[in-house]
Amino acid sequence: MDKQQKLVMDANDVGRALTRIAHEILERNKGTEQLALVGIRTGGVYLAHRLAKRIYDIEQIQVPIGDLDITLYRDDLAIRKDQPILKKTSIPFDVSGRKIVLVDDVFFTGRTVRAAMDGLMDLGRPAEIQLAVLVDRGHRQLPIRANYIGKNVPTSRDEVVQVFLEEEGEEDRVVILKDAQDPVGGAV
Repeated sequence: MDKQQKLVMDANDVGRALTRIAHEILERNKGTEQLALVGIRTGGVYLAHRLAKRIYDIEQIQVPIGDLDITLYRDDLAIRKDQPILKKTSIPFDVSGRKIVLVDDVFFTGRTVRAAMDGLMDLGRPAEIQLAVLVDRGHRQLPIRANYIGKNVPTSRDEVVQVFLEEEGEEDRVVILKDAQDPVGGAV
């Protein structure tokens, strides 16, 4: 590992955090009735699938899972250095009346979550929207908070929190990188 990286979660930490979050989701929602998970592309999608598997292991019930691309809902499209690549949104169930748990890897300013909520609302009217994140790094710019947090990681604005996942060919881990890129340019 590069000396400018600081490991904050290893594979075991990630696994334990997801198991805890799955239990917290079930406890808060009193089971799985009307529950669905929606992962925010890309890391949130992988984590949503892992949470669904853990929920299945606990309850023997498969909760619906969707993938949400928030690209067109971003409020920084005009000022981004690079043009984002559109990916597929796939929500194979009606969101109306459901308790939707949005899942993301890193929670930072709140703008991604706001965009995701806008995207969900365009698809229907959920009974409730909750938020599960693997890492909350602070620095909120919008009044949004997570319901379920794997780990709070205090950071400075010039640092980047990067999540590596096995679904992307990496060993599960979360690191803080020094000398962050401009957040509008891509890194979080």
